[in-house]
Formats: sequence, C-alpha cells, structure tokens
Amino acid sequence: MQNLITTRGWATTALSVLLAVLGLVFVAGGARLVGLGGSWYYLLSGVGLLVAAALLWKRRYVAAALLYAAGLLATLLWALVEVGLNAWPLAPRLILPAMIGLLFLLPTALRRSASRPPALAAALCLLVLLCAALKPAPDALPATASSIIEFTPSGALGEWPAYGRDQAGTRFSPLTQITPENVSWLKPAWTYRTGVVQPGTKSPLETTPLMVGDRLFLCTQTNIVIALDPETGEELWRFDPQVDATGASSVTTCRGVVHAHVEAPPAQCPKRILTVTFDARLIALNADTGQLCPGFGQNGVVDLKEGMGEVLPGFYYASSPPALVRGNIVLGGWVADNQNVDVPSGVIRAFDVVSGKLNWAWDAGNPDNRHGAPVGHYYTRGTPNSWAAPSADEALGLVYIPTGNPSPDHFGGQRTPADEQYGSAVVALDALTGEVRWSFRTAYHDLWDYDIASQPTLVDVDTAKGRVQALLQATKRGELFLLDRRNGQPVADVVEKPAPTRGAVPEERMAPVQPYSVGMPSFAGDPLTERDMWGATPLDQLWCRIRFRQLRYDGHATPPGLDESLIYPSIGGGMNYGGVAVDPERGIVIVNSMYYGTVIQLIPREDTDRALAAAGSGDFHGFDLPLPQTGTPYGAKLSGLMSPLNTPCNAPPYGKLSAVDVHSGKLLWSRPIGTLQDSGPFGLSLGVPIPMGMPGFGGSVVTRSGLTFTGFAREHAFRAFETATGKEVWRARLPTGAHANPITYISPKSGRQFVVVAAGGHTNLQSYPLSDAIVAFALPED
Repeated sequence: MQNLITTRGWATTALSVLLAVLGLVFVAGGARLVGLGGSWYYLLSGVGLLVAAALLWKRRYVAAALLYAAGLLATLLWALVEVGLNAWPLAPRLILPAMIGLLFLLPTALRRSASRPPALAAALCLLVLLCAALKPAPDALPATASSIIEFTPSGALGEWPAYGRDQAGTRFSPLTQITPENVSWLKPAWTYRTGVVQPGTKSPLETTPLMVGDRLFLCTQTNIVIALDPETGEELWRFDPQVDATGASSVTTCRGVVHAHVEAPPAQCPKRILTVTFDARLIALNADTGQLCPGFGQNGVVDLKEGMGEVLPGFYYASSPPALVRGNIVLGGWVADNQNVDVPSGVIRAFDVVSGKLNWAWDAGNPDNRHGAPVGHYYTRGTPNSWAAPSADEALGLVYIPTGNPSPDHFGGQRTPADEQYGSAVVALDALTGEVRWSFRTAYHDLWDYDIASQPTLVDVDTAKGRVQALLQATKRGELFLLDRRNGQPVADVVEKPAPTRGAVPEERMAPVQPYSVGMPSFAGDPLTERDMWGATPLDQLWCRIRFRQLRYDGHATPPGLDESLIYPSIGGGMNYGGVAVDPERGIVIVNSMYYGTVIQLIPREDTDRALAAAGSGDFHGFDLPLPQTGTPYGAKLSGLMSPLNTPCNAPPYGKLSAVDVHSGKLLWSRPIGTLQDSGPFGLSLGVPIPMGMPGFGGSVVTRSGLTFTGFAREHAFRAFETATGKEVWRARLPTGAHANPITYISPKSGRQFVVVAAGGHTNLQSYPLSDAIVAFALPED
C-alpha cells in the first residue's frame, strides 16, 4: 500500500477515495430517490463521481478534472433550474461540490505542475457566484407610514396594564421616548432572576409582565407571582402557591396575570392581581402586598375543578391570563392533548372579580349548564378548550374566545356537532351572560392540532363601506382572518378550497374543504415540494429528499393516516401564542411566523397499547412513543421533519417578521428574523451571525414612535425594527432566547421608557439554555 500511495501520490489517492465514497452514497441514495419518483440528479451525479474516482485512481488526472468540471457545470445548471438565485437553497447544492473541485488543485500543486485543469476555474467561479448570492438581502420592501402624532405620556398611558396592553390585545404602546433615531443608544438597565430553573425541567419562562402604578407584576412557570420595582428590578414581594407540577403536560407555563381595580374596602384588596395555577386554582392577591384577598372565593382562592368531574393531575389548567370585562374574570383552560376522549371539559367560565362567585358558564356541549353544572353532574367532557388569551370589547359587551380542537387532536371520527361547530374557532360570548353571539371556524374538522393559539386582536379598519369594528385572528394554519367583531362576518374575503382526503383512515369523517383568508396575506408558506428539501450538505439534503418522498403529502391539510404523512405548517404553526401587534395609527399589523413540518402516523389501538405497556413511560408527551388517544381506534406518533443533523428538512427561512396594511390587506414587507449565532447541527451553536430566519414563539410590541420590538427567534437576541420599513435598527444579546411577548412602559420614578422581555429559552424549539431572566433596557439616564 505504501508503494501504491507513493506511486500514485497520496493527494490523488485521497481525492479518488473521497470521490468514490461520495459516488457510492449518491448512487445508492439517488437510486432510492428515483424509485420513489424523485430527482435523477443524485444517481447520475453519483455515477459521474465514480467514473472520476476511477480516472484519478488510474492517474488520468486531467480527464478526471475535466469530467468533474463538467459535473460542476451540470450541478450549477440543475441548481439554478430548481431554485433560481436563492441563496440558502443554493448553498447545499453548490458549496461542497465547489470545495471538492478546489481539491483538484492539491495534487497538481504537490507535483509542481504548471497545468491548471478547468475544474479549478469552475470551482472558483461557483464560489464567487455563491458568495454574491449569499450577500444579505435588503432589509425589506418599504412601506409608506402616516405622520406620527406627537405625544407626551402621563399616568396610565405610560403603563402596560393588560397582557396585550389593552383588552383589544393590540400590543401597541403610545410611547415616543425611544425612537428609530435614538434606539441605538438603548442599553441593559437591569436583569432580574426568578430563581425558577429546575434541573431537567422542560418548562420555559414565557411570562409577559404587567406594569401598573409603581409595580411590575409577573408569574413563573411554577405559578409564583412576583412584584418588582419597574425602575430597578428589585423584588418587592413574592407569592408561591406551592403547585404540584406532576401530570399530563411535560411543559407547564404561566404567560401572565391580570390586574384589577375593584370597589371594595381597603382590607378587601381594591387593587388585586388574579392568577390561575397549574393545579386549577383561581387566586386573588393584594397587588400592594402579595397577600391573599380574603373576600374572594374561599380565603382568596376559587377551585376551578368544581363541576369538572375527574381531573387527573395536570390534565387541566389555564396557561394564559384570563380577560377582565364588565366585572367578570373570563377564563378557559388547556386540556391534555391526545391522551383520552374522556378528559375535562373545555368550559368557559366567568367569575365575579370582587367575590369570585361564578356568574356564568358556557358549556359547548350543554347550554343548560349556564349557571354551573348541577350537583352530581359535570360540564361536558372533552369539548373544545381555549388555552390562548381571550380579548374583549367593553363597549359591545363581548368577550372573544379562541378555541382549540377537542381531545384527542388527530382523530375526529367520534366528534359531536358541537365539537365541529366550536372547534378551532373564534367564539364571541356575551360578557354578562355567556350567551353565544357568533362563532367563526378557522379550520374544519381539525386533525392537525391547529387550535387557535393567538389572542384575537381588535382593530377598526377602513373599507369601501366605511369603518368597521374588526377582529384579527392569527392561526397556526398561517391564515390571518379579518372579521367584523360585531357579527363574525368576514371583512377580508374568505373562500373555501378543496382539501385532500387521500389516505385518511376509514373511521374518519374528512372535511371536503377548508377556509382560506384570501383578502389577507397567507403566512402558511407554499405547499412543500421535493425541491424545497434542504441540508447543510448535498448528503443530508439527499436524505431529506428521500424522507420527503416517503411521506404522504398532498399539500395543506393532508389528513393523518396509517402511513406517515406531513403536517405543514407544523403543529406549532404558523402563528402561535405571540399573536400579532397592531399600530392603529399607521394601520400596520406586525406578524411573527415560522416554517417547519411535523410528521404524523396513526398507530392502531392494539399496537399503541402494546408499545406504551412495553415502555412503561411516565412521559405523556414522549415523541418517541405513540400518544395514546385512548377511546379511539388509533394512537398518534409525531416527530419533526428533521435531517440527520437535527436541522429542519425544509429550506430556510424558518422564521419571518412581516407587516400588513390592515385596511387594504397588502403585504408591506417581510424579512427573515434570526441568525445562526446560537444554532447549528446537532443543537450546537455555530457562533456565526449569518441571517437565516430561525423559528420562534412569542410576539412583538409596537410603539407610536415607529418601532417594533421582538425576541421571537431561536437566538439569544432582542431586536428593534422600523415598523414602516422592517429595517433592523438595534440588537442586544440576551442570556437565552426570548419566546415571550415584550412590554414597554414609563417608570414613574425617573420618567424613562423601559422595554422588558422574559428570556427563558424553549425546549420545544431547542432554544437553550433554559433561563429565568427578566431583562430591561432603557436609554442612558443622561
């Protein structure tokens, strides 16, 4: 062997072996892909690589280089035909082949030969082309902004008194102290650590604080409620309800609390904080002291399990803050997904904010339970639940409930007419009686876990028929519905399009059509094709193309079945709990959206039960096992459409920030958000701030001065953008990813405007490490 390497030259031998190995992989994988009906490129390219390897082995160097150069040219043409001059899709197709082309220089250099085969020139040209293509794209397409109304904040206008800042959930602040011109001076002001980061926990910090008076109020994922000094971040008081986190959900969270002023004697908490715990308690606290309010419920506590029947630990809790409207605290609750048909009710209830008395209940399965379930009975089990934050219109007397699908998510053959009518819908209830005023379904017979995760946002819009009181509903489907909030009729056109039914199990009752909001931009992304499969190299891209071809996929709303099929957008969305932010003065809606896929397969009952019994797992949501869906003929197995490098198989961007003109429905600008700074193969951080567009949860806040603040992406970063143009104007590092909605307020002590966000990371997004940080930014005091 030594003589052989010496005779042939070690560099030529090594290159020959490399080409042979790659050729064998391409031939084997390419043949598999062709057999699945996919591209012939990899098979043909593999044959070419094997021939080039043989030529090198025989020391026919120039012939091998010429063949490889021809292959590079063919690769370039094929790549341009498939994806055009699109930087990220071009990268895996061209970078590795071009770098291997450069290796042809190595043997000639070692032989000190003057010849330079054409492969070198081809490789260099490809690298130059790729570098040009990878230049960062312009920030955005410009939009025309209306004039800014000058405003000096005072009193409550400088506060953040509700989850979405107001009952309408606009996430719009009238503050103007921080502007596009001075935001670059924004610096960290303080960081508060909640102390809640348990080893091995999967639960992220997702809280959106409130700022009322001289207090900042927030909650942890263990339902500890904390009051801080908004100027310094100093802890003022802490209340720990001592919840038991055991139960069905492997992720627990608390996204916010409610602040209320009530007509009550001082001893009865005129200013109070209301919070809902993981073990289903509604608690009222004195906002000044953190002590329980004795006049509310039983010594400050209402038991939400009353009337619910059996509630296994962790099968029911409110993860998002309730709505406060017309003296009522209105709340729903998260109900365990995919566990059983016999799960707690998704009932919506209203409790008196002063006394904690139940004023009304909306039971979708039994309207007779309006005043609570009779003794010995319970609210209808397994009805559509609502885990997102509701919104309200005090003047109209309506509360808007975003609902999910009934449990289990991925089989609907046993659903009732009420389940179909109210599942994955926006339901408007009378705030005083709980009577249904109207409802609008955003998905028909939802089998994809497309429950509405976003708070409805209320905004007035100008139409050809005049100004309309409207409601914007973002969905996991990636659809943005614009409705008349008085009656639920579409303001922006909605059409029904045929939906695929191929591959559904025989017991299922598929919806033949699905609703699409054609009057607003779609954030679902185009249906995926094999060409959309991506990888860091041609090897994992080939793997992803084979994987895609193995899946049953007929576009959006492909039904689950006994074979593996693809859900896209994924079960996470689309748009999740961050919702949208609206600048009502400019008429601009800011949308955070993400793009990746989920693979699903229904597993027959006997096989599901056998697998779960053999595993003996206590993890109710382990994706390596079927989810039980007990009471149905099938369990459900879920996984991400990921490459062997643990990166999404579809091409980036995976996260976008976009702006829409709410009056016309025109897309004003859209840009990827997030870089590779804290991401990479196998979950490693590359430390390279190349713009890519990363997935994320959480939303944005917009200000009158023309700024949009957001964390969102799987990156340890917090950003500010010009609302009108999408231009990034400021960025700061965080301890981890911020997958919560930020807020902004004026500190009553200094008069400075602060911007605050929870940086907690997120297990489901592989956004690590998990953290307990609340981080505040402000302009320098001078």
